[in-house]
Amino acid sequence: MSKYVPLISSGTKGPLGVLHLPRLWQKVSLECAGKLADGYPGIGQGYDMMVINALGLKADDVKHYIQSHKPTYPQFEAWVKKHATHHTRADIHKLNVAIAGYIHSDETRHAILKANDLHDDGSVLPDAVNLNNLDDWHEFHAAVLK
Repeated sequence: MSKYVPLISSGTKGPLGVLHLPRLWQKVSLECAGKLADGYPGIGQGYDMMVINALGLKADDVKHYIQSHKPTYPQFEAWVKKHATHHTRADIHKLNVAIAGYIHSDETRHAILKANDLHDDGSVLPDAVNLNNLDDWHEFHAAVLK
């Protein structure tokens, strides 16, 4: 059985407009199918929990819904809209600003750049979304293309 590195960026929004929500759906869906690449949590403590908490959802409910229904992304968003307690445009905007503005620690930034043979000289955008993309692409290359 193949395992997959999630390649939907945290910088991606679905129709609801929530950054990272498509990636959360992909990771949990892969985990529930036993196909999430090693080292990736279905629901981690970073962006995953930021999104879940900001929308007023419960992590166990998100996982249970995905595990029991195997929804498409639009079906998942419909479930989110029905169950989220905080999904006004203002709530979503506040969450998106927090996601886009999150900066990794210097240690994490340095490790991701080093793994990608990039100099930590300020030339790479330091936000976590872009650094996480680099990390995912590195892991995908190592797992699939090398």
